[in-house]
Amino acid sequence: MKGTYLGEFEELVLLAIAIIQQDGAYGNSILVEMEEKTNRVINLSAVHTALHRLVKKRFVKSYKGESTAVRGGKRKIYYELTAFGISAIRQARELREEMWSAIPKVVIG
Repeated sequence: MKGTYLGEFEELVLLAIAIIQQDGAYGNSILVEMEEKTNRVINLSAVHTALHRLVKKRFVKSYKGESTAVRGGKRKIYYELTAFGISAIRQARELREEMWSAIPKVVIG
């Protein structure tokens, strides 16, 4: 299906959502999870751009949380994986495992 290619950064965003989805995955929490797991500094706008693409590709769906006084009444946008998103990360994992297993032992020790 055209337009459903999963890039590396998008894959990382999906994996972060999968890890924290039960606790509420929103932009900043996704960023924190990604930075902790990858040990890289990540730009929040890059996360939001990836989330927008992932929603458009139907890998994730978004919904608004309750408004809070801390945020001046603004509601957080939460994200969760769709069945299509779960399938995408499973396929990515299978592909990576298949390719890793195809590398001759002499190459990677």
